[in-house]
Amino acid sequence: MACTLEKFIHSLDPRALPRVLQIQSGIYFQGSIYEMFGNECCLSTGEVIKVIGFKINKLIASIWENNEVSPFSAKVELPLNFPGLYKVVADKTPYVSIEEITRKVSIGPTRFGHPCFYSPEDIKLGNLTIKRGEQITFNSVEEVDGMMAVNCGVVRNNQSHSFTLPLSQEGKFYECEDDQIYTLKEIAEWKIPKCRNRIVKLSNTLHMWDCSNPLPENFDGCLVLTPVYEVQAVMKFRKDIVHILSDLDVEVKDITDCYDTSSFVQPLSLEDVFERTSKEFPMAAEIMEGPSGSQKPYNLLHTGKEIVIYKKYQATRVLASEIRSDSPKRYFLIPLSYKGKFKRRPREFPTAYDLEIARSEKEQLHVVATKAFDSPHKELFSVSVGDQFLVQQCQTSEVLYEGRKKVIDVLACEQILSDTYKKVLLPMYLEGGFVEVIHDKKQHQLSEVCKEFRLPFNVKVSVRDLSVEEDVLAAVPGLQLEEEITDSYLLVSSPSSPVESWEIPVYRLNMSVHLLSKDIQAVVPPATKTTVEEISEEQYYMVRRYENQTLHPPPRPPKKPATLAANPGFAVPKDAVSDVPQAPKNFCVDTAKKLCSSQGAGVSELQVSCQNDSVHHENKNITTGKATVVDTGVIKDLTDQGLGSCEAEKEEEEEHNYDYVDENVIENIRKIFQDATVRNKQALSEGRR
Repeated sequence: MACTLEKFIHSLDPRALPRVLQIQSGIYFQGSIYEMFGNECCLSTGEVIKVIGFKINKLIASIWENNEVSPFSAKVELPLNFPGLYKVVADKTPYVSIEEITRKVSIGPTRFGHPCFYSPEDIKLGNLTIKRGEQITFNSVEEVDGMMAVNCGVVRNNQSHSFTLPLSQEGKFYECEDDQIYTLKEIAEWKIPKCRNRIVKLSNTLHMWDCSNPLPENFDGCLVLTPVYEVQAVMKFRKDIVHILSDLDVEVKDITDCYDTSSFVQPLSLEDVFERTSKEFPMAAEIMEGPSGSQKPYNLLHTGKEIVIYKKYQATRVLASEIRSDSPKRYFLIPLSYKGKFKRRPREFPTAYDLEIARSEKEQLHVVATKAFDSPHKELFSVSVGDQFLVQQCQTSEVLYEGRKKVIDVLACEQILSDTYKKVLLPMYLEGGFVEVIHDKKQHQLSEVCKEFRLPFNVKVSVRDLSVEEDVLAAVPGLQLEEEITDSYLLVSSPSSPVESWEIPVYRLNMSVHLLSKDIQAVVPPATKTTVEEISEEQYYMVRRYENQTLHPPPRPPKKPATLAANPGFAVPKDAVSDVPQAPKNFCVDTAKKLCSSQGAGVSELQVSCQNDSVHHENKNITTGKATVVDTGVIKDLTDQGLGSCEAEKEEEEEHNYDYVDENVIENIRKIFQDATVRNKQALSEGRR
């Protein structure tokens, strides 16, 4: 039976793919225009296509008023990246079975893929009864005892109870109200059921849209969203993948059951290739749809190019993020074969618990406090801004709490004084701020960092990788090496110029190929070129999610006693502490600049130089294993006297100006501060005369 392409795609279950369709009523454009904006727009009557996939391309929105579509509003197109945050309005039409829910609603591993429903009637399941109106969370669909079922959960008295519902379970199931907010892209991917529209309410407008806003001015009402799908298909006499919008005015008929699908070119995704057995490699293939991007080797993998796929394997990468807060971060996957060198950068620790996590047996952790903490127990140490500590170990200690002795976890440290060390105990719940003092000035290879230090670890490229034309990491002001991950790759090369082979990621590259029946001459691949891969923020979180799926979360830090209120008098002004890579520089150097500039015109002529190459002199104390004390008096005076008057003053900082907090820098600050104080006193005495 023929139907419109739009109706067919809206009702199509993705699990039923691929489907072979015959065009019953075609559409033609005058002339030789066969494609518009990358989408096929001419389909002849009688033509046969094989649908291999579909996804939402855009949304058609209408204004919803008084429980109906407003007759005065025109339909507008909204791209998936249209800015704004939206709340999903619960669908009032019930689902009649669990099978219908699984067929029409997206259920997946992410937090977006856990829809919630309720039943107006009790559901009895063996030893558990689901009460009417109780919220049921659908977590996953899998086979249980040879029967497909949904893993569900309910929460009662803050405890989660798990159970399964068979797909054959019938009854009325209504959507629960959803108090979360989503972007349009998230709604399109997870929150629009098949064969249904979705009503959303605009929750927050993001003023980032460059084009003219298609919605009415100051609109804050509800919209009815209707999806328009992009259909991926192959044609019988073409080797590429064609893209067809579902709202194209054609009628189609499903002829899958009576058609030989092998007559079509068989497109394979990289995931499909990776699932092949190792014995099937190497193999020749032709690219049907190449990836986008100008980064090598993606710019070499264009549509129609023949490649040789030598093998599949797992490879280790280091996940890294750019250290900055004034603009969106960049994210990278760095191969262990990276030939550049790194220098360390100071880390920032918000709590004493973070110090314990970062503590290493190979190297003693030396930190400076950037936020004060008033201890409620006399047995524990009160931290002042500028105090320095050598972190020792975690232990327990007895404290007097509400008139009774109590054992709590503490962090044993040595406070560095001017001429001695003092043993102190810090509560693990201490919410302060600490910045690492770097003594290691060596240059490290990536593999060395991963082997000798605990990640996450802050670095900056000091020597770029000379084996590549352009090292994208060299221009990054600071990097946090977060964790080692294992990822899936295919090793490919060009048969026409087999000089080098490249690793291409399986799960992050949108690329389709079809296999060729050709003999591969060279079984051994040429020299492999590994590159630093820059990934998007979305890919970054996906990589972290997949990597951490099987890992147990770290234990939570101890909670601060409820009766203990923070002392507001110990908070450092906002300008005193900047973001992670800049905290040492801003706290010490910039504060000195601001304070000195406010104390006299003559002082403004002083130059504070903190560039890495000019201050990284070898210090004798480092070789003896003793940390040179940072002048806490200078830091405390700067905080107490200068920061209050400098809060309103903002200084623009150079993007790549990241500096160590080491002994030489502090010594320079001390001298400058002392000179400034002397000059200021002289100016005051002359004024009195």
